[in-house]
Amino acid sequence: MPEHGSRTTSGSEGPLIRQSATVEKGTAPASPAGPSLTARRRTGLLVTLVLGGLTAVPPLSMDMYLPALPEVTRSLHTSAATAQLTLTACLTGMALGQLVVGPMSDKWGRRRPLLIGLFVYILATAICAFAPTAELLIGFRLVQGLAGAAGIVIARAVVRDLYDGVEMARFFSTLMLISGVAPVVAPVIGGQVLRFTDWRGIFAVLTVVGIALTAVVWRRLPETLAPENRHVGGTVEALRTMKSLIADRVFTGYMIAGGFAFAALFAYVSASPFVIQEIYGASPQTFSLLFGVNSVGLIAVGQINGKILVGRVSLDKVLTFGLSVIVLAATALLLMTSGVFGDVGLFPVAAGLFVLMSAMGLAMPNTNALALMRTPHAAGSASALLGTSSFLVGAIASPLVGIAGEATAVPMAVVQLVCGLAAIGCFLGLCRPWQHSHSHAFSARPTREGNDH
Repeated sequence: MPEHGSRTTSGSEGPLIRQSATVEKGTAPASPAGPSLTARRRTGLLVTLVLGGLTAVPPLSMDMYLPALPEVTRSLHTSAATAQLTLTACLTGMALGQLVVGPMSDKWGRRRPLLIGLFVYILATAICAFAPTAELLIGFRLVQGLAGAAGIVIARAVVRDLYDGVEMARFFSTLMLISGVAPVVAPVIGGQVLRFTDWRGIFAVLTVVGIALTAVVWRRLPETLAPENRHVGGTVEALRTMKSLIADRVFTGYMIAGGFAFAALFAYVSASPFVIQEIYGASPQTFSLLFGVNSVGLIAVGQINGKILVGRVSLDKVLTFGLSVIVLAATALLLMTSGVFGDVGLFPVAAGLFVLMSAMGLAMPNTNALALMRTPHAAGSASALLGTSSFLVGAIASPLVGIAGEATAVPMAVVQLVCGLAAIGCFLGLCRPWQHSHSHAFSARPTREGNDH
């Protein structure tokens, strides 16, 4: 993508933000008459907060709802597996929606598809609050996910518009800090909402959150994709672009590895309400507390990645370590939940889940950054493929964790272990990190020229 930090465009703050990113890299702005450094930094901070809010949509939609899953099962007179399908439907919608929104944002810019998606998200969430049957709830959770996909895919595309190389990897870690607050507070909020109302009140709160986020996006998020950088083709051109991205073996390796890592995380998200509350007898509030602690671990490790490791250690090496820890933690969980060590109780299982979740802070931002570094020409489509693969694999993993019923946590651990091993296999087999010239701590900005390896 051509740099356009020094251009001035009436009615758009996108060039202003790009110029801010250039200043952060140590290069003086091209126009001395441009906005002050303070103004540019303020704009960059606002965009960071907005993007953090957009990436918080999935954990808010999922995690606030988690403490209510057992209650949904009883209220709608359905099974645990059917109740988990309400998660699967939302996740599937977020996966498929990104395939539509990503190319749309490459063609029309980032703002218009984002605002449309947020508006539909508000309507679908409000309807979920009044769903009389499990089938209707599943249907509108699917619509909620389809619309919520706009925030996920466009947030990543905006980051790719504004940053490259080390800066992009660090920014993804910063987003993890901001959006990571959502999984910390969401189940806590959900648990507290359940003290005063039933599960329907959670969707009412999500509706209010959607309205507030839409208002902030409308007022504060500028367009970041200049008209000259947009794709003019239709559906055929979008499919051709995605085909070329998938044909890039290294990009596909990072995409699939990230997808399996996300599936291991979502196996925890989907199974943990039943494992912690039904098997180990914890209250919704205790579950919310443990979930928040695990999310803090993910955030903390993500910040270690962005503030300390990026620029000093090869991202491929960090990713290898993170995936290895996921496999080791999943192995320990399988041994504990299958009874190899006897009845271990809640604390050891919670500790294993904490280690697994923390390792996600190394896996998720680095797979995204390494993949998007290869795709400056189609950030929206690339972001859509990354998100779709993650959410589809996660949607498949969700019902598998309940396949043996509510009395055992073994399926959760098995799914996590299989996904971790698959992630490492795809990463090593397709990405072949030992061949990468850009793997050496990113001392210089990576090339934007095609698929060089």
